[in-house]
Amino acid sequence: MFQEKATANCLNIVKTSTEDGAFQKKGHSARVLSPEEAERLAKDQVLVSEFKQLKLEKEAQKNWDLFYKRNSTNFFKDRHWTTREFQELKACHEFADQKLTILEAGCGVGNCLFPLLEEDLNIFAYACDFSPRAVEYVKKNALYSTERCKVFQCDLTKDDLLDNIPADSVDVVTLIFVLSAIHPDKMHLVLRNIYKVLKPGKCVLFRDYGLYDHAMLRFKSGSKLGENFYVRQDGTRSYFFTEEFLSQLFKAEGYEQVVNEYVQRETVNRKEDLHVPRVFLQSKFQKPFSET
Repeated sequence: MFQEKATANCLNIVKTSTEDGAFQKKGHSARVLSPEEAERLAKDQVLVSEFKQLKLEKEAQKNWDLFYKRNSTNFFKDRHWTTREFQELKACHEFADQKLTILEAGCGVGNCLFPLLEEDLNIFAYACDFSPRAVEYVKKNALYSTERCKVFQCDLTKDDLLDNIPADSVDVVTLIFVLSAIHPDKMHLVLRNIYKVLKPGKCVLFRDYGLYDHAMLRFKSGSKLGENFYVRQDGTRSYFFTEEFLSQLFKAEGYEQVVNEYVQRETVNRKEDLHVPRVFLQSKFQKPFSET
């Protein structure tokens, strides 16, 4: 793997080449838009009507259920990169063969869950999702075992995780491409809910869409719900995070920031000579050992 470290504006940037040939860099600087991209975003100021926004919020679960009905288990690739990107998952083992309890908040159909269970036989996982259909797909997976996993349907903004998970019992929470699907006004409720089941001193591992990701730039006029918040054609929604917004969100709920940085990645379609800029936010926030 090619790796280069450089200091720019007192910020540490790490550039790496990935297994698929794409290049990525990590750091605290947001992606810089081209003049054409900046002009296009500046023009897109008309928001979806309040009536439609309320309807989208009311029908959020139905829209995700329909998403999984259309796509079954085929839409997302299995996330085998999770332990590679989040070395904390391995580092959480304080000694060999230590049992770990994890919570995958927003598990979808198990694309992250099952690779983790396969890779580490000492993990017991709680997993939940907003969509009842997604939960059923997880339970029907050949790798699903109640001895190693407990899966349940949950609206993280209002259903108490303590109904299914003991307080202060989880070693690691993964929150991967989940929070972006939730209205910004309700995101804090998810973090507050997770806080109750996380052990003191343990962490939430976060990865989600970052500001000016290619997906954000592809939205057509009439899709904007608010600042950095958009609706797809199927009614599902997506928020694009800034480093500052995410930091404030977690800290307001009592977490301490460990890592919080942009991952800028350029994927290349050589056949069509297309360069696609992807931007994610990858972070780690800790529940304090003692509350002040």
